[in-house]
Amino acid sequence: MTEGALEVVRCGWADGSSPEYIRYHDEEWGRPVRGDDQVFERLTLEGFQSGLSWLTILRKRENFRAAFARFSIPAVAAFGEADVARLLADPGIVRNRAKIEAAVANARAAAELPGGLSDLVWRYADPASPVPRTLADVPATTPASTALSKDLKRNGFRFIGPTTAYAMMQAIGLVNDHLADCCARRG
Repeated sequence: MTEGALEVVRCGWADGSSPEYIRYHDEEWGRPVRGDDQVFERLTLEGFQSGLSWLTILRKRENFRAAFARFSIPAVAAFGEADVARLLADPGIVRNRAKIEAAVANARAAAELPGGLSDLVWRYADPASPVPRTLADVPATTPASTALSKDLKRNGFRFIGPTTAYAMMQAIGLVNDHLADCCARRG
């Protein structure tokens, strides 16, 4: 920062962090994402993140995109046992059988949704969500994330509990959890 430059204030999880976190925070997190394949990508990545650092997922994101046919729902829905074996052998992604099989099952479930995945998920948008002042004000789950999780599970989705659903809701802009003084909230 140069003398007299304005300080950039970010949400605490991204402030002073790795370049990947800063870029993700400033350019992507909390911005509206629509489109079935785009929402499927975020849902899948949030599922893979469960129990891991988000930074691990960000650093492997391009590998995930290559491994999962750029998250094309029809392509992933057509994956078979040979594809699961290929993914389990791919060191560029998180090699967890339950998560890989859930991603394939979720693509199949998404392909069967009458209105599409994006339409289903966006029914749970909360544009009037409270503005958090501190990270302690940001919930891990909400009634809407619990309802979304149940709706997805009812439609055949796996590995999508209320916490993972809420993380996806934050990531794709269904709620705006940028802190009150965050540069992304103002921009």
